[in-house]
Amino acid sequence: MQTLAPTEGETAEFLAWLNGWYQTLPDVPLTDLVTDPARTAILTADLIVGFCHEGTLASERVGSIVPANVSLIERARALGVKRVVLLQDTHDQDAPEFQAWPPHCVRGTRESETVRELSSLSYSNEFDVVEKNALSAGVATRLPAWLEDNEDVTTYLVGGDCTDLCVYQLAMHIRMWADATNRHGRQVIVPASAVQTFDLPVAAAGEGMPHPGDLMHRLFLYHMSLNGIRIVGDVV
Repeated sequence: MQTLAPTEGETAEFLAWLNGWYQTLPDVPLTDLVTDPARTAILTADLIVGFCHEGTLASERVGSIVPANVSLIERARALGVKRVVLLQDTHDQDAPEFQAWPPHCVRGTRESETVRELSSLSYSNEFDVVEKNALSAGVATRLPAWLEDNEDVTTYLVGGDCTDLCVYQLAMHIRMWADATNRHGRQVIVPASAVQTFDLPVAAAGEGMPHPGDLMHRLFLYHMSLNGIRIVGDVV
């Protein structure tokens, strides 16, 4: 197998550029993003107990984005946005995904529940919970049907975790669906402040796979931007 070996200078140059790009992401007023509340939806990935608060895959780093997502939903609702979709891991006991990841968020367990910060909202019964048994938001889930049934939506605000895993899959599925079906004028927007990923340094990974959180967070935001998804810093 051919080895990809960029020069040290080439790698450093890109990483410096990536960091500069990330640091200068614009903060945008919510009213600039939600120009038509009736045609706007908020979709989140995995704001559940098993990633945000407790369980083998939970982390404080990921849990830190819960307030930003709650605030986004509350403020958007005040503007008239009613459509909120929660994509959530709800795994079968013998999910094949557990060959790659430790068992987590099994159906019927506390880990698979929506975080209380969202479920306790007075209008949480209006949220559309879409269960998934894998990283993909759009394979063997109700999301494709939801997109078709809500074809009038033109602005999709995406938050949740993890930036490089389920958020990426969710945002890219919507973007690719809109592109492949020639649905012009669709905006998929990901606020960097409303998404996050986990961190596992090389020294702590042992025989596992290390996962540099800061790099993966930035790199996948960049990759989404590269594919036509609008990345903003914060929603103010």
